Amino acid sequence: MCGRYVSTRSPEDLSGLFQVPGPAPDLVLPPSWNVAPTDPVWAVLERADRDGGVPERQLRALRWGLVPSWSKGPGGAARMINARVETVGEKPAYRRAFAKRRCLLPADGFYEWEAVPAAGSAKAYKQPWFISPEDGTVMAMAGLYEFWRDPAVTDGDDPAAWWATCTVITTEATDAAGRVHPRMPLALAPADYDAWLDPAHQDPDALRALLATPAGGRLTARAVNTAVNNVRNNGPELLEDARPS
Repeated sequence: MCGRYVSTRSPEDLSGLFQVPGPAPDLVLPPSWNVAPTDPVWAVLERADRDGGVPERQLRALRWGLVPSWSKGPGGAARMINARVETVGEKPAYRRAFAKRRCLLPADGFYEWEAVPAAGSAKAYKQPWFISPEDGTVMAMAGLYEFWRDPAVTDGDDPAAWWATCTVITTEATDAAGRVHPRMPLALAPADYDAWLDPAHQDPDALRALLATPAGGRLTARAVNTAVNNVRNNGPELLEDARPS
């Protein structure tokens, strides 16, 4: 799975990397070295405005943890941070979004944990590993997004009436990630961005073909500061090497 990740690039940088036209959004999310479920996260998507027309590429902030449009409430969002690539096109919670509401979730890298058993007087603990592209490029994690209407907010024009949420698609881990955890986020290659984001592209077989293998490029994994285990901790010090050579 992918339960935490790092996202430190500015909206200006992300707009350039993903060819988002126009100015960067007014909303500014602070850089995060410990993105956790239910946090607001940057997402790249293509969507028409309320008047219809040609969908435009946008950089938007979504809440991490998908709430399906038909859900009775948002209580299960924290459990829907990931969608398995093997079943994403069939499960009711993800099927509609897979057909029409796909996005990219930019990340510097992600965390996974290794269980370290007790040894002598040392207690057992979970060692976090930071897994990222060797060349430092952005990871464009394949994702889905949804809108959920909060019935408790009577004014439909109130921004609080609508929740915009997302989930990360995961696949079998490869490369360095596979030595730490059996699952990993599925990152897309730049050549596949347009097809994945296009809401008119709804052929399920063609969409699944885009998700057949993770984007090329080797990953690196290194043990980092155990302070990342607490979601309240945040800052570049979380990426400090835990096992210096």
